[in-house]
Amino acid sequence: MKKYESWGRYPKASHTVQCISSGTENLPAVEGGKPALPYAQGRSYGDSCLNNGGVLLDTSRLNQVLAFDEEKGILRCEGGATLDAILDLITPKGWFLPVVPGTKFISVGGALANDIHGKNHHCEGTLGSHVSQFELLRSDGSRKICSPTQNPEWFESTIGGLGLTGLIVWAEFSLKPIKNSMIEMESIKFNELAEFFRLSEESDKSYEYVVAWMDCLSKGSSMGRGIFMRGNHAESASSEISSPPQDELVNIPFDAPDFLLNNWSVRIFNFLYFHKHWTKRSKKLVHYNQFFFPLDIVGQWNRLYGKRGFLQYQCVVPFDEGYQGISGIIKEITDSGLGSFLTVIKIFGDKRSPGVLSFPKKGVTLAIDFPNKGAAIFSLLEKLDEIVRKYGGSVYPAKDARMSPENFKKFFPQWQEFTKFIDPAFSSSFWRRVTQDST
Repeated sequence: MKKYESWGRYPKASHTVQCISSGTENLPAVEGGKPALPYAQGRSYGDSCLNNGGVLLDTSRLNQVLAFDEEKGILRCEGGATLDAILDLITPKGWFLPVVPGTKFISVGGALANDIHGKNHHCEGTLGSHVSQFELLRSDGSRKICSPTQNPEWFESTIGGLGLTGLIVWAEFSLKPIKNSMIEMESIKFNELAEFFRLSEESDKSYEYVVAWMDCLSKGSSMGRGIFMRGNHAESASSEISSPPQDELVNIPFDAPDFLLNNWSVRIFNFLYFHKHWTKRSKKLVHYNQFFFPLDIVGQWNRLYGKRGFLQYQCVVPFDEGYQGISGIIKEITDSGLGSFLTVIKIFGDKRSPGVLSFPKKGVTLAIDFPNKGAAIFSLLEKLDEIVRKYGGSVYPAKDARMSPENFKKFFPQWQEFTKFIDPAFSSSFWRRVTQDST
């Protein structure tokens, strides 16, 4: 039975669910004036995909590919189609998605609603930058074809608009040509944060994909150490392997006990992961699944955090203040002892995201998973918010479950302009929380 929750499994919410099976029909009537919200795969970490006390419009059946121009690399699909299904279709034909996040098990509608970014933001921007048009269905039955030139204000409000402007029936976007399914990947150990910045600058022009894992509990001279990973699509057709790795090698069948992820276990994992890379640099050829979606091989990996769930914190700090901001955040985390085995740091480029509320901007972004340990973790995240505000950054709404209204309005001062485009029948737990709307 499908569970309607966020990937972080916090906060808990109760919903009425109505399924959307056809893009040609109007939205179903909602009982008692309850607010509605589109929901497909529930891979948002916080409450932006939740609508406590309201109605979720399940779009997972709205999943058909409507057109695929194999010569020009243009694909049109329904909003509930997953990146997983799209990649299975296009990669054998020599095409790839222009931007992918850390999981392929998300819907196109969700990807646009959160204007996803990936390891190539420094050169390709967000997915919204590659969308040519989409159809938006409103609760009053009206339909809008939105593009940079047709209904541009609705185009910009819906991309990154958290599913609040209406339902994305279908979307059309450009694809990237590839020779095969392989990535030429290089891993480099770095021993401190400054070295990460040097490697990022060195890699900016030569590598399309750049990301790093960081040990967020190391202190002193090794604070900010990690593994830098960069890669490009393999150029030689002979680089292809006979069959891709399995999508799912391990499944987590039950919730892990709360004591499993403690300070000592995280420290041990981080130490072993850093030191398993014996050499300073290593190169290898890997399938795109291994490079882009390493966690997807573990089914329901969110259960590792136990019944209380977890919180992912992702922020961006502008480049000019990047080193000071990120080092301040890391120090706050190491001092707290509330570390994580999953800490990712990468660079955002200066390609402007089209969405009014889109998160990425030129700078450094850090994403960290924290087990939900109650008051201690919430106190830490408030301190991190203060640092992000100090350096002119912002926090990603798609990952958030606890940002205060005051901080949201500081991070996204354009929020009031955005409210003009919200469908009057739509809302979410996130939106009511950060705008203090009691509806």
